[in-house]
Amino acid sequence: MYGEQANKLVVDAKRIQNLPHLPPYASTVVRATTKEVRDLDRETMNLLAQSGDGTQIKSFFNPADDPSTACALLVNHLSMRRNKRCLLAYHRTRTDKLEQMCWAGVDVSNLSQTTNNGQPSGRNSAGPVNSLSAEEEQYVHQYNDLLAAYKGRWTDVDLTGSLEPPKDIFIDVRVLKDAGEIQTEYGSINLTKNSQFYVRQADVERLIQQGYLQRLS
Repeated sequence: MYGEQANKLVVDAKRIQNLPHLPPYASTVVRATTKEVRDLDRETMNLLAQSGDGTQIKSFFNPADDPSTACALLVNHLSMRRNKRCLLAYHRTRTDKLEQMCWAGVDVSNLSQTTNNGQPSGRNSAGPVNSLSAEEEQYVHQYNDLLAAYKGRWTDVDLTGSLEPPKDIFIDVRVLKDAGEIQTEYGSINLTKNSQFYVRQADVERLIQQGYLQRLS
């Protein structure tokens, strides 16, 4: 049935909007959808050629002269148009999610290697799966470069910080994975796994977003 593969992309795009991570790129479904568009375009050309002398495509086609061919051409055209819109919607949804992650400071390497359930790969994972296509990896690198250049103009303002004012200046945090030594207004802190600290929220907000620290209630 026409549009069946494209509908899978729409369902996947809807699911991506409600996920905290980015699932693997649906390369098989994307290829099947684009192949269907090419097949429909080829079939359209053949129908137009058959409505003429059979050797070349007519420059003008009157639907009233051949209603059945006109109906087939309309179905093909609408199917191709819908497939293209589904492809655009799927890729735009993934692009928006990637840009959000870039603003949140997520490392591209963590996006590129995920397990089958979409979580970051680790020692106990079933095996790494590339979550991004080659074009998406290139886009993320270039977007991060643009973002770094933009942030460089506002060195006194954290553009990636939360827009909501903090309720507490100091918070308790637990270190989920080693983050090394960081410099704060009150001195240096060595963030080793499973250690806990009482620190100023502004000093560790980015590390919380990146998953290195967990805020304790």
